Amino acid sequence: MPAYRYQVRSASGQVVVGVLQSETAASAASKLRSQGNHVLALTPLAGGIDREELLTRLKQLNSGRPTMKHVLDFTTQLAVMVRAGIGLRSALEGIAEQTEHTRFKQIILGLKSDVESGKQFSEALTRHPKLFNPLYVNMVRASEMSGSFGKMLDRIASFLSQQIETRKMVIGAMIYPGVIATMAVGVTVFLLTFVLPKFAGVFEGKEEALPWATKFLMALSAGVRANWIVLVGLTFGAIIGLAMFLRTNVGGLWLDQMKLTTPIFRKMFRALYISRSLQTMGELINAGVPMLDTIVITGDISGNRLYKKMWRDVYSGVKQGRKITSELQTSKLLPHAVTQMIGAGEESGKLGEVLDEVSTFYAKQLRDAIKAVTSMIEPLMIVIMGSIVGFIAMSIILPIFKMSQIVK
Repeated sequence: MPAYRYQVRSASGQVVVGVLQSETAASAASKLRSQGNHVLALTPLAGGIDREELLTRLKQLNSGRPTMKHVLDFTTQLAVMVRAGIGLRSALEGIAEQTEHTRFKQIILGLKSDVESGKQFSEALTRHPKLFNPLYVNMVRASEMSGSFGKMLDRIASFLSQQIETRKMVIGAMIYPGVIATMAVGVTVFLLTFVLPKFAGVFEGKEEALPWATKFLMALSAGVRANWIVLVGLTFGAIIGLAMFLRTNVGGLWLDQMKLTTPIFRKMFRALYISRSLQTMGELINAGVPMLDTIVITGDISGNRLYKKMWRDVYSGVKQGRKITSELQTSKLLPHAVTQMIGAGEESGKLGEVLDEVSTFYAKQLRDAIKAVTSMIEPLMIVIMGSIVGFIAMSIILPIFKMSQIVK
């Protein structure tokens, strides 16, 4: 059956390219229109799916999902082109041509199609909530009303850049202890399963002379080797179970509480959530987004269920006519000094400027906290790893010394 490569615009406005098998070009076009598509191009293929089409599909499969870095690059390019006087449709088309990421390129072309069909750019962005969060959409919508689209895109790009940098710092601080802990577990398992069994023959028949630590390790080694399949299964089951538990509301709330109460990490996460919340709120206020929408978005982007609940309470209070500080004063998640400064900003009408200054201060606090966490974890993990390895080594060496003295 003949095959045709088609290019259509779907009912949602997205441009879709693919291959369809049909008896004739007319029947192929009829099938596409019956699915609610507007046919843009229809080209016959000589032998079914050609090599180019196959490579295109493979590229789409291997392209992965777009990331925040793609959104940042897109926003930066769009800001430059808009400031240069290039129309939005032409700018989107130019960016799409330069984008190598297949899925993100299709998203940009979809945005271009929506704009061509008469939709506002902010409305087009709402079709991709995983890439363009409410903060992004509302700042763009505010700029469309005020006529400051290019400047607003610069502010959005700056905000995204700071968020990406902050995420990198926090993830970097969390990776180090994870790597050290993994190494500690790996070394321990290696010693228990490969090193200790070699001494079993040496200690055989002399169990009464062995210290308790050696007896414990030898028994543990034998148990691990005899039941390693069960232990591996239990380990993977525990990891999967913990991951599923953390996806629930109860598990997520427990994890968020742990982040704010664990002695080593609580200062870092506290600074992260305060900086993120206040920076988001300041950007939205300065962009002219309505206060109630600003508070809701701030809670959603805070990244912690406890802070989200705090901002939801603030939303309820402001909706009833109360001030922001009247609700924040009852919460322990924000320092009293921060609440006072927010109150001063409300009274003076310069809340956006105050929030910018406070978020900048807490961004510095976050960097300092990350450095402190890293400097504390490094010696702590070394001590823990050294203690485990040292305990195993001494449990092996001490009986050997004791038996050599008996022989003498």
